[in-house]
Amino acid sequence: MVFSSASFLFYFLPVVLALYFSCVTFGRLRNWILLAASLFFYTWGEGEYVVIMLLSIVANYLFGIWVHKAHERSDAKRQVGVAIAFNLLLLVIFKYTNFIVANLNTLLGEFGLPAITIGQVHLPIGISFFTFHCISYIMDIYRRQTPPQMSLPNTALYISLFPQLVAGPIIRYKDIAAQLTHRSVGIERFSKGINRFVIGLGKKVLIANVVGLPADKIFAIPAEHLTTPVAWFGLLCYTLQIYFDFSGYSDMAIGLGHMFGFKFMENFNYPYVSRSIQEFWRRWHISLSTWFRDYLYIPLGGNRAGQARMYFNLVMVFFLCGLWHGASWNFVIWGMFHGLFSVLERFSLFKRLTQGPRLLAHAYTLLVVMVAWVFFRAENLPVALAYLKAMAGFGQGSGVEWHMGLFLNPKVAIVLAAAVIGSTPIVPWVKSLRERLLSPVRLGPVALDDGVEAVVCLLVMPAVFILCAMSLASGTHNPFIYFQF
Repeated sequence: MVFSSASFLFYFLPVVLALYFSCVTFGRLRNWILLAASLFFYTWGEGEYVVIMLLSIVANYLFGIWVHKAHERSDAKRQVGVAIAFNLLLLVIFKYTNFIVANLNTLLGEFGLPAITIGQVHLPIGISFFTFHCISYIMDIYRRQTPPQMSLPNTALYISLFPQLVAGPIIRYKDIAAQLTHRSVGIERFSKGINRFVIGLGKKVLIANVVGLPADKIFAIPAEHLTTPVAWFGLLCYTLQIYFDFSGYSDMAIGLGHMFGFKFMENFNYPYVSRSIQEFWRRWHISLSTWFRDYLYIPLGGNRAGQARMYFNLVMVFFLCGLWHGASWNFVIWGMFHGLFSVLERFSLFKRLTQGPRLLAHAYTLLVVMVAWVFFRAENLPVALAYLKAMAGFGQGSGVEWHMGLFLNPKVAIVLAAAVIGSTPIVPWVKSLRERLLSPVRLGPVALDDGVEAVVCLLVMPAVFILCAMSLASGTHNPFIYFQF
């Protein structure tokens, strides 16, 4: 069940909200309702594999208490090592077993040895996210940044809370510990949550889904038929699709958090306006990049042990970041590609490039990011290399079989234009400029600007939601089918 599905919007969320707010005077019962809803949400998609998450919850609840008590009489390094090893082992078994066995079989085949035969290991949804939640919980206790959670249901709620369970943001326990027991939702905060959720839903359904269609079709074209314009257009569509898909999901998660009284960290800050790869990672998937920084890069020594060690630490972080995204060499290459340029930007030549003319710095960063997305999106390495070859003008396509007209039509063009504008902070800048140039005219207790803002929200936000809902209910996944261009 995803946030943009009809089952979530029309059944699950209304029922959970109704039950949650019917227990205004029963604070503890609210947590039980959220916990039950979160487990149901996960079971809906994973069935019996919810047992894996329940095992992780119980184990980390006990690990947290164990690490805390051991810290009272020792440094607790052994205890925290066991806890982290357990979480990583769980992740490796279910996410990387197939990948490891496939690579071992390739190696064994080179020596004429029999292949290893095992059944296909199922990958539980969200295991990468809830494993990182568990590790941050244990590490926060080990660092004495927070006491352990003595309530098993509250620990379970932190790990399984459905708004951030499947695709983040990655929430650290120390940031949410107090909210597990003390939180409130007023009409203003609830309205803020609804607006944020609808914005994310619009990003997902009105933009990501629309530009995703030509992206999927173009990446499915055989390499021998790809032409340079088509390859670049497909990559442009995917570049915008992945941003609006992922940031839209994060917006929906943050909005849902507000509805239930939780405050989650921001996860995206217009990453495509970055002037360097370093800046890109300060703006893209912020919860993940800061997680790797605080729980891996700094413990490895960060930049405190000399330049050579710093470069090694950067490469290691991006290697694991790529592997975390998926069990494939393409993801590893994607991570290492970013790691390579993060290292190069420490050298004078690239420093001058990123600190030089803005237009040149933006063009460089966007080019690196887009080239890296080819590895992220392509099915395998040969497909990625063939796609890059076509982008560079060496494709073998004649342009007859596949041409831009098959993928670019008025509705896609309009959405692409909106996506380009929406991926930059133009709208917030215009709003800020307006506020500086036009002082609000007060009409009684409410400012004229506030009234205009309210009218816009009342008109635009429900319109976006209704358009998304009509699209989802019809099963078309294309809201513009209701309009003729």
